[in-house]
Order: sequence, then C-alpha cells, then structure tokens
Amino acid sequence: MTDAQKAPNLLDFEGVPPHRAAASRCLVLLVDAQARLVPAIRDGDAVVAAMDRLLRGADRLGIPAYATEHCADAIGGTVAPLAGRLGTGRLLAKRSFDATAEPEVRRSLDGTARPIVVVAGVEAHVCVAQTALGLLASGRRVFVAEDACGSRRGSDRDAGLARLRAAGCVPATVEALLFEWLGDADNPAFRDVLSIIKEAR
Repeated sequence: MTDAQKAPNLLDFEGVPPHRAAASRCLVLLVDAQARLVPAIRDGDAVVAAMDRLLRGADRLGIPAYATEHCADAIGGTVAPLAGRLGTGRLLAKRSFDATAEPEVRRSLDGTARPIVVVAGVEAHVCVAQTALGLLASGRRVFVAEDACGSRRGSDRDAGLARLRAAGCVPATVEALLFEWLGDADNPAFRDVLSIIKEAR
C-alpha cells in the first residue's frame, strides 16, 4: 500500500459542484486583519465589518474559522472584535506572505479536513493573494469574499482580486456566502443569520 493510499483524503469534494460553497466542507481564513495595518486600508471600517459578519455567520452555522497574523510583534494582533470571535488556537502566526508556507497554518487547516476555504482580509494584492494562490496549489477550492478584502489603494485591491479570479478562485460576497451556507429558510439558524446579513443593508 502506498503512502497516498494510507493517508486520509483531506480534500474530498465528492458531491460538491465546483462553484458551490457547501457549508459542511468550508472553513474561513482571515488574513492579517491587524491593528497597525487595518487603519491604512481603504474603506477599512467597512472591510472589517464585512469580515465580522462573515465570522459571526460562520460561527452560527458551525463553520470553523482561523485568522493569520503577520509579524504580530511589529504589526499588532488581529483587531477587535474579530480576535474575540475566533477563540483559542485560531490565531495563526506567520512571517511568510503566503500563509500556506507556514507549517502551523497547514496543520491547522489540514486538521479540519475541510477542502473549501473562504478567504478574506488584507492586503488583497499581497498576503491575501499569495495565500489564496497557495491554497489553490494545495488542491483546495478557494472562494474570495471580495467585500471583506482590502488594500491601501483601490487599484491594488482591484488588481489583486482580478488576479485571483483569473487563477481560479471563486468570487463571492459575504451575503452570498451566508445565504448559500443557510441553504433554505428552514435552516434553524435562518433568523439569526438573516439579522447579520441585514446589518449591511
């Protein structure tokens, strides 16, 4: 028996169409929403609010979420209220721009056995882009919550998101993802998640 046959299949997409974000197969990864970086981001408050809605909806629907922190000693930790919504062990240190180059990040994501990653964060054209590309290279499917991504300059954000679409990432919004995760109005979390969605309207 080969090593590949012995190892569990962490990237099982069976029954999930390529452009669907099946709640039972998803996890959320926030990239570098940190105290000394977010204030420089164009429309940073709106980007953080979108990330917050994404985290709260994911939590209500049982979807695991993690956040990376790039050189936190220099850039600071994940901003409130995002850090408080993640819990113990969900804040992952990194020094590489591509978070998937970090063994701790890879172990954490592999441990969920969830092959679809919803990415959000800053900056869209640097760490978000490189991390999303790394996730694609690992065999995962990647959805980008575009309204929850930002850069210092709008042109950089636009170019970063366009690059990810061209590479095969699926563009989405937080609202679209939350409705897709719900599936229907009979979901027990429907009213709670709908109230989160309505905050942006």
